[in-house]
Amino acid sequence: MCGRTRCSLRADDVPRACHRTTAPSRLLHIDRYRPSNNVSPGFNIPVVRREDNASAESDGHVVHCMKWGLIPSFTKKTDKPDHYKMFNARSESIDEKASFRRLLPKNRCLVAVEGFYEWKKDGSKKQPYYIHFKDGRPLVFAALYDSWQNSEGEILYTFTIVTTSSSSAFKWLHDRMPVILGDKDTTDTWLSSASSFKSVMKPYEESDLVWYPVTPAMGKPSFDGPECIKEIQIKTEGYIPISKFFSKKEAEVEDTKPEHKILSHEPVKTEQTKDVSEEAKTEEGDTDLKSSGISPSQNVNRFAIKREYDAISSDSKPSLANNDQVSANPAKKKEKAKTADDKQPTLFSYFGKR
Repeated sequence: MCGRTRCSLRADDVPRACHRTTAPSRLLHIDRYRPSNNVSPGFNIPVVRREDNASAESDGHVVHCMKWGLIPSFTKKTDKPDHYKMFNARSESIDEKASFRRLLPKNRCLVAVEGFYEWKKDGSKKQPYYIHFKDGRPLVFAALYDSWQNSEGEILYTFTIVTTSSSSAFKWLHDRMPVILGDKDTTDTWLSSASSFKSVMKPYEESDLVWYPVTPAMGKPSFDGPECIKEIQIKTEGYIPISKFFSKKEAEVEDTKPEHKILSHEPVKTEQTKDVSEEAKTEEGDTDLKSSGISPSQNVNRFAIKREYDAISSDSKPSLANNDQVSANPAKKKEKAKTADDKQPTLFSYFGKR
């Protein structure tokens, strides 16, 4: 829905923006108009409407300053006008609702603005965007107007902007957009009471409609000035796209594979492998590496294990000098004991022991 616009056009530029150039323009209540970069419902904006009692073929028109936010003529005179209640009218139902249906024959008008604002919802946050034509020309909206008289006899003219479903390119930002009349043919069709309005009640699909983010401060109606349309950079810190999340998970899965772990985290000790390789060549010879049917890397591992086994074995073997201190095999002990028991001790052996 369109709830904020930018209208800083000069009043005499409005007819040209609406393709009304063949007849002079009559200005009405233009002194109430105040150009602004942040127009909200309740503000006075110049609109282009047909002259009262003008024929269908006539190009007579009026640049009439009206308040944005429709107050139907059947509203009670004592009621306080609420301009936020009907500042938009859905094109799909304007010929069904009483507030709008009775206005279609003779109360159509055009609203020329330089751009409008829309908010993109992101959870609890809302980011405003400024939407405009790429070449800077004004946008022209289809609108309906009405008049209402209050208890003091004052007549108030108000209007509502007609909206439709969003274009294919605009859907990501909002599901509704104003009915934009992009050329003279569409503005003529909308202003003419003799033609059907249904043909122009559609999204604006051209690529010259562009947008960019602006400061959230313009959410306040009192905030005005050039800062309203200044492009800002949206902070993306702490935001991780879903695609990045899955990429990270895939990387973690790859890291759990043994071969990736060795390559990524554990440095290869090339010096030790080289020494072992040289040692293998000295002990076994180069021909063994080729004829064994085992790859050189597997032989390196085999020789490394062999060396470690030999080193451990050499450390655990007793030296030749201490052979007499090493305890004999239990089986040999039994053998010796059995041999000694078979002989009778003699007197000589008895004295010899002593």
